Amino acid sequence: MSSAAARTSRRGFVRQNARFREWVTADGSSGYAAEPGRYHLYVSHACPWAHRTLVVRALKGLEDAIGVSIVDPIRDERGWAFRDVPGATDDALHGWSYLSEAYVATQPGYDGRISVPVLWDTRTDRIVNNESADIILMLNEAFDAFAAHPEVDLYPAELRDEIDELNRHVYETVNNGVYRAGFAGSQEAYDEAVYPLFETLDALDERLGSQRFLFGARHTLADWRLFTTLVRFDPVYVGHFKCNLRRIADYAHLPAYLRDLYQTPGIAQTVDMDHIKRHYYATHPDINPTCIVPAGPIVDLDAPHGREALG
Repeated sequence: MSSAAARTSRRGFVRQNARFREWVTADGSSGYAAEPGRYHLYVSHACPWAHRTLVVRALKGLEDAIGVSIVDPIRDERGWAFRDVPGATDDALHGWSYLSEAYVATQPGYDGRISVPVLWDTRTDRIVNNESADIILMLNEAFDAFAAHPEVDLYPAELRDEIDELNRHVYETVNNGVYRAGFAGSQEAYDEAVYPLFETLDALDERLGSQRFLFGARHTLADWRLFTTLVRFDPVYVGHFKCNLRRIADYAHLPAYLRDLYQTPGIAQTVDMDHIKRHYYATHPDINPTCIVPAGPIVDLDAPHGREALG
């Protein structure tokens, strides 16, 4: 996620593509071999794209193999920063003050967007990849030799085509749809984003009425890519991004589904609602010029979900 976002002629939000797309493989055939302690994640607790990488890291049990540095949720004119604030860390590798320094160190003169997550290689001292969709695939499959839970496979071969198809649709209408609505600069651009967003949420809610997860009894990358948007939806996107046709709390099945995912071992620790709310409400003055962070809503993610019996 970055403040550097292009806009179309109708003042619609267009997300820029990631610049670094190298790949880590178990056998090193890509030039980047999976090794414990070699790679480091730079993330923001506020960003849903970076949040995905923390989720997969936790589910695979890679905490000892891949280190993490967490930026301040408040972004200034220089972008994501390392500051001594609750829930954030310093840069454990270089002592940098800003994440932009990682980009310039990798590509001198870099002038593109500064986004999280970043997968950093300590061996070559450069960014390997800054695309969350790539990073979560690597974490799922390349580091099994060092994972506490190598048996966890979030991208099973028999479901990959279906997962990819659903992910493409959910990305366009939900994951990125909330941003297209929130950063819309015209009524037309907003309308083109907000109605497909809720059409997809309606369809997902119906789908989850008869099965525990999006592809049945096991959770996959599709569930976790959706989770990081759902957990932010009522606290941020409903009000701040004007995605207010319905709340997640108003649906029949999505609220319990969200709680089910949140209560998966290791996941609650990846959610920092203080960072999430302070980032959105305090760093988008064009949307929220007062930068006041609202007190609510209160969402009890620890309440029983009752979805265990669903197949």
